[in-house]
Amino acid sequence: MKQAVRENEATQAADTSAVHLWLVLWKASRAVRVHAFKSIASQPICGSDFAVLEAVLHKGPLPVNDIGRKVQLTSGSITSAVDRLEARGLVERRAHPTDRRTRVVHLTREGRRLITGIFAQHERDMEHAASALSPSERATLIRLLKKLGLDAERALGESATPGEPQNATARASQPRRASRVASKGRI
Repeated sequence: MKQAVRENEATQAADTSAVHLWLVLWKASRAVRVHAFKSIASQPICGSDFAVLEAVLHKGPLPVNDIGRKVQLTSGSITSAVDRLEARGLVERRAHPTDRRTRVVHLTREGRRLITGIFAQHERDMEHAASALSPSERATLIRLLKKLGLDAERALGESATPGEPQNATARASQPRRASRVASKGRI
């Protein structure tokens, strides 16, 4: 029995197929994403508000539409998020210095105080989630994932949009196929 388990583990370790790589990435991403969502859910703001505040904290004042693209929110969702944050006194919209059509989102003093504290806790939570990897392993993984992602986008011939397969067939079969393969113990 133990020998069969060892042989199965050896077979799994030797599987370098693209499908196996995708499944491992998918499961690892899902597990880390759960840590991120739990971290944010424990805070007094929702995920989209966190994303907006974090973007402005780290990138500086940004036009509303730029924030939406960076945090992958639709124009309606980004407007709602900024409206909520503005109503709470966490951000303010100001006129763009050279483009009268554009509104730029700035953190208020209270917004900066709130997101600085929330982000510090989120950073600690994510350090815990990634604690299995050494700094050197993290650097290697980051480099390899960037290489893989950029080449996958290049192969598509366009910038990949997460969660949106190129056609209806792929959209319909992706989740079921992934769960069927994953349930066979390949990962």
